[in-house]
Amino acid sequence: MAERRLLVLFGSQTGTAQDTAERIGREAKRRHLRCRVKALDSCDVANLIHEPLVVFVCATTGQGDPPDNMKMFWRFLFRKNLPAGSLCQLDYAVLGLGDSSYPKFNFIAKKLHKRVLQLGGNPLLPVALGDDQHDLGPDAVVDPWLVALWDKILALYPLPPGLEIISPDVRLPPKYTLHFLPEDSPHPDGDLLQPTAPRDAPCELHPFAARVVSNQRVTAQSHFQDVRLIEFDIAGSGITFSAGDVVMIQPQNCPEDVQQFCQLLRLEPDRHFVLKPTEPGTSLPPLLPQPCTVRYLVTHYLDISCVPRRSFFELLCYFSTNELEREKLQEFSSAQGREELYSYCNRPRRTTLEALWDFPHTTCAIPADYLLDLIPRIRPRAFSIASSMLAHPERMQILVAVVQYKTRLSKPRRGLCSSWLASLNPEQGDVRVPLWVKKGGMKFPADPATPVIMIGPGTGVAPFRAAIQERVALGRRGNCLFFGCRYKSKDFYCQTEWEELVTKGFLTLFTAFSRDQEEKVYVQHRIRENGRLVWELLSTGNAHVYLAG
Repeated sequence: MAERRLLVLFGSQTGTAQDTAERIGREAKRRHLRCRVKALDSCDVANLIHEPLVVFVCATTGQGDPPDNMKMFWRFLFRKNLPAGSLCQLDYAVLGLGDSSYPKFNFIAKKLHKRVLQLGGNPLLPVALGDDQHDLGPDAVVDPWLVALWDKILALYPLPPGLEIISPDVRLPPKYTLHFLPEDSPHPDGDLLQPTAPRDAPCELHPFAARVVSNQRVTAQSHFQDVRLIEFDIAGSGITFSAGDVVMIQPQNCPEDVQQFCQLLRLEPDRHFVLKPTEPGTSLPPLLPQPCTVRYLVTHYLDISCVPRRSFFELLCYFSTNELEREKLQEFSSAQGREELYSYCNRPRRTTLEALWDFPHTTCAIPADYLLDLIPRIRPRAFSIASSMLAHPERMQILVAVVQYKTRLSKPRRGLCSSWLASLNPEQGDVRVPLWVKKGGMKFPADPATPVIMIGPGTGVAPFRAAIQERVALGRRGNCLFFGCRYKSKDFYCQTEWEELVTKGFLTLFTAFSRDQEEKVYVQHRIRENGRLVWELLSTGNAHVYLAG
């Protein structure tokens, strides 16, 4: 009998595709299939020729781009020299997650399906095109598609004699178990981020712990928005970057939230544990020291401030001993309860921690072993680098708008990363932030004679500050910046820097302060007013135009 194994590969930017891939993994386990769930870039593509059965789950980002964790796979798959029949042994299915308000709706899923077909793969089903815009969200497509998929798979790989599909009422084992160490056992101090530079350039698995040099508010105290210019010391890190590049920052939860979470779940923050995978072959989560404290796990790894997904409530159901709570949880995890779930979670942006508060009987019954199945890891955040190494060697600066807004919940919503960064005070000692650099999508012209038109309202000006510093250091003059904000006196970032460059003849600056007069004025009005200059730069100067929001 053919080996009953399934590989689920995902390309995910915000975590939705990963969440769906893990759901397929759970459903496969209920059908007694040996199943692995992996990010596309962490699987060896060359091994696909040995796989009998693969389900691809992929999102589309930006203007029809593949998510970051499938970019290498994507490049490999479209190599011209791959033989036409190389995947002829492969049965496959592609599930796409997209948003039909974008022109390139589910572009990656469609193109992937077509390419695997070209290479000889045998599609079990037409490609599924999940749509965020549907009233029931992507589940409207995903749920029926999965029913059809399991029918196909079980026809090819029937259940072994004597085995039944494990009922949805039965709780599956956790991915890992936490083995708590005796309180008096000695522990190596694994809780500290090592500031030593790794051998290669820092990356997600080996971030560099950069020291915060300064953290300065660049909006007036009276202004509604808090925006920071934050500087990091990257000496000795091996990091290099140029204008347009992006810094990835790994944020952490605030101590108050961590304490609340531990109290709710009756966890001792300073207890040490080691993680053991339940199934052989499951790798341990990266970036968690072994042994690890509960506090470290909750502070650096579990995303307790994210808005919980349907799968969170699905798993919570199993722990619920309280009938009222269980009924509500079952409603939230059903396809019919989607509207309810949306207005409970997504609309008010309720956090995982707040949802746990609302189900106290269930929450105190959550076994610690299930924490990593229940709560996703904290994802890194991307910021445009706002400085040039030519102007500030061994330093890196970012411009951060602190995210805070109101919903119908009494407590204001706060962005995890921006609030954490804003709270860091370098005057209180050695404050460090784990970071690494990624190539950005913006490339500035190599030819020094090419003029550059940059349109950067608000914090969108960040990458242009890096570009202008770089170009000025190289003696390039054709820099034209359109900057917009609300008030000249309150949120005109880097005003003195721009004015000095204008005086020195390095910069042509046009500003739009939308609220400083009766009628609102935006950057597009200034572009229109200066249409003749813009056209001249484009038509005779062959200028490049850049826009950042």
